[in-house]
Amino acid sequence: MHSPVGTRTPAPQRATLALVGGTLIDGHGGAPIPNSVILVDGTRIVAVGRVGTLAVPAGATVISTEGQYILPGLWDMHVHVMLVGHANYAHWDSVSPPEWERSIIPAAAKQSVMAGVTSIRDLGGPLEQILAVRNRIDRGELVGATIYTSGPFLQHAPYPGTEQFRWGISGVADARAKVKKLADAGVNVIKLIDQDQMTKDEIRAVVDEAHARKLPVVAHAHRPEEVRLGLEMGVDDFEHTGMQAAPMYPEDVMRALAERTAQGAKGPLWWTPTIDVLTNYTRRRDDDEYLDDPRWYQYLPEGIVRDIRASLRRMDTLQYYRLVPDRGPTLQTKFRQLARSGARLLIGTDAGVPGNFHGYATAEEMITWVRQYQMDPMETIRAATFWPAMSLGLQDKVGTVSVGKTADIITVRENPLTTMETLRHVQMVIKHGKRVK
Repeated sequence: MHSPVGTRTPAPQRATLALVGGTLIDGHGGAPIPNSVILVDGTRIVAVGRVGTLAVPAGATVISTEGQYILPGLWDMHVHVMLVGHANYAHWDSVSPPEWERSIIPAAAKQSVMAGVTSIRDLGGPLEQILAVRNRIDRGELVGATIYTSGPFLQHAPYPGTEQFRWGISGVADARAKVKKLADAGVNVIKLIDQDQMTKDEIRAVVDEAHARKLPVVAHAHRPEEVRLGLEMGVDDFEHTGMQAAPMYPEDVMRALAERTAQGAKGPLWWTPTIDVLTNYTRRRDDDEYLDDPRWYQYLPEGIVRDIRASLRRMDTLQYYRLVPDRGPTLQTKFRQLARSGARLLIGTDAGVPGNFHGYATAEEMITWVRQYQMDPMETIRAATFWPAMSLGLQDKVGTVSVGKTADIITVRENPLTTMETLRHVQMVIKHGKRVK
């Protein structure tokens, strides 16, 4: 809670960091707070007020945020940290594993945080390597976004050569055992893909076992039956704007969504459209300079950079994107359907897939929501801050600039409520109370 103008806020006895003077957009959805003061002690926010009403304790490091806008650190709710933009999956899957833990996953996490994305949700990757990097970041040994992860995809059968990060499900007992193994390892969510190829009993076993262990279940929504089965079995969160080149989501799917979102006791139904990568593919394909931006390759070994760049030399020939131009004319209708369905939409990007880079992609998704799909700017910001934290049950710990929460904070030069493009140029990043940019 913020003190009214003119009243004095009791200052904490100590603080290690004070951000003074900027306009705060705290993530709760209320009016921005000008001339703000944010006090941080260690990793936690200990006071939020205004210049003249909240004193800065002696000994605090003061950073002026005059002329800047302050936001909670951003979240990207759909990334793949084992991928960093390479176009040839078969080749990448064969050569990249030795570098996952050593360089690739750390680079993806650092690229993210340097772009103002302080938390990422990885939805499909190698379990041990992601957890190892996640833990090193949490211990402060590496600079990077906090990683929340599902570990491997769960599906009917892994595609050939992908067994390290795709686990097949064969029967109810196996479904429960795989979820138990992931939960015991310390994942944050469970990820289903191609669930329309699984039996209902297998899907139900995955969902029930995950929920018994307080883990949400995230599922792909590329095909109608994936959505139908997911809703029937109690999936918590759907991913992507699907249905290929079909003009819209089927009427029965939309009725089922409305039925689910009307059940308030079950909590929100979450949906991460990952729509910018589809919307703006042709623009990036035709931009000769796009792949030359050095930010896409920061923190990666030179040999990997050369490999990625060579794989993307002809984006117009990539199998991954062959059908995307046909989907373009359908996206407005589908996004509008999802926005009106009652589902709570989240910012996520599919960062790591061919030509779609970590950190950069998050701001682009937010800009695309506002500029091309007419989403409200404040709700777009909350879809990248407050709502992601809530979807993981972490709303009391992160997601807003509030007393008692982790100090994940960014600043930008312009007002993102009028100029969302300012998020392309984050000025400062505070991660867990420490300035990393």
